[in-house]
Amino acid sequence: MASRVAVIGAGPCGLAQLDAFEQARRQGAEVPQVTCFEKQSDWGGLWNYTWRTGLDEHGDPVHGSMYRYLWSNGPKECLEFADYTFDEHFGQPIPSFPPREVLYDYITGRARANNVRQFIQFNTAVRWISYDEKAGKFAVTVQSTDDDRTRTEEFDKVIVATGHFSTPNMPSFEGFDQFPGRIMHSHDFRDAQEFSGKRLLVIGSSYSAEDIALQTKKYGARSVTVSYRTQPMGFPWPAGIDEVPLLSRVDGSTAHFADGTARDVDAIVLCTGYQHSFRFISDELRLRTANVLYPGHLYKGVFWLGNPDLMYLGMQDQYYTFTMFDTQAWYARDYVLGRISLPSHEEMAADIALWRGRLDECEGPLDEIDFQASYLVDLHKDVDYPSYDVDLTRAHFKDWEHDKMASITGYRDRAFSSPCTGTIAPVHHTPWWTELDDSKATFLANQT
Repeated sequence: MASRVAVIGAGPCGLAQLDAFEQARRQGAEVPQVTCFEKQSDWGGLWNYTWRTGLDEHGDPVHGSMYRYLWSNGPKECLEFADYTFDEHFGQPIPSFPPREVLYDYITGRARANNVRQFIQFNTAVRWISYDEKAGKFAVTVQSTDDDRTRTEEFDKVIVATGHFSTPNMPSFEGFDQFPGRIMHSHDFRDAQEFSGKRLLVIGSSYSAEDIALQTKKYGARSVTVSYRTQPMGFPWPAGIDEVPLLSRVDGSTAHFADGTARDVDAIVLCTGYQHSFRFISDELRLRTANVLYPGHLYKGVFWLGNPDLMYLGMQDQYYTFTMFDTQAWYARDYVLGRISLPSHEEMAADIALWRGRLDECEGPLDEIDFQASYLVDLHKDVDYPSYDVDLTRAHFKDWEHDKMASITGYRDRAFSSPCTGTIAPVHHTPWWTELDDSKATFLANQT
């Protein structure tokens, strides 16, 4: 068994990994020394909301992409920790679509309950990771941003849990250099009220574009134009939001689109996705992938094919989030503890190819939900993560897809049942489209 393990990042993935090790320790297992490095001053990863954009107080790129007024865009029942339920944490049933502050409280609540903060070194940025073949060790160079000191430590195993929604993909369009308004990536979006009374252009056709279009209109934008590259999202948008083909150029404040139409806009938000960026990892260990449901070169979606002692958590495109991170963390833990043995390089490569072949056969979101649910089931069978009704979450996700097409402003008003406890969520006291207060106190008060 490894004697030293490094976990990079204390967001949902990193905290899941620390929880997994701590639960094994409490059950009597011999657990190696685990050290988690977190460059921010607190835990939570993307859920650790900050007003900052661009660079942080230490001159590093800001990690967070979280914005005010964000509410869960999927049923909380599909991300519920099987070992720490919403009922347990809040002491009461809560609605299915919580706001940011409530989800942050839940994520960090389990970490507090398991006392994993003791394993985290905050304000400690990982600058470089390499592997010494002869020594069979990873060299991890970190910098303490409190005192600006750098040191290198050796580890037997490394688990990368930094996420992949922090390095924005930034396209450019003709005329951007002369546009008189604000141009920003969704990574830097913080407050929808900034665009009150303005004509906003949103470029993109995925979750960020969908949510930022809705948020800005909800909080007073004069109009929102959503520009798509391949196909429109096709939701029944409320008045004031519409979709057009891809932006072709900007002439002053006039945006011109591929279908020949044009309109004047005051600001532009690029909801154009993120890069999997691991510039702190040496070339031979660095994951390079698009945002897909099954990245290549990761056995079980976790183990680096070239060196399985390096593990990546949460690198998939995601329907499932926290529960997937948990199952990956349990699997990684059991490999570290010697409970799971990995097959040969050739067998791992063949398994990756099999899963990616299955992914190629998916024809839309419903197939993709089944694909990722099957991936979770495959991991579950080999670990002792508490059981829950995966098939129910699969059904919830499919209902959620239909709900969004029926009412993009009303789908968050639906209620779902817990796959862990069976609890049916109450309906929030105020419809989401008219609820302007996203505080935890207001959300939890007077539930029906």
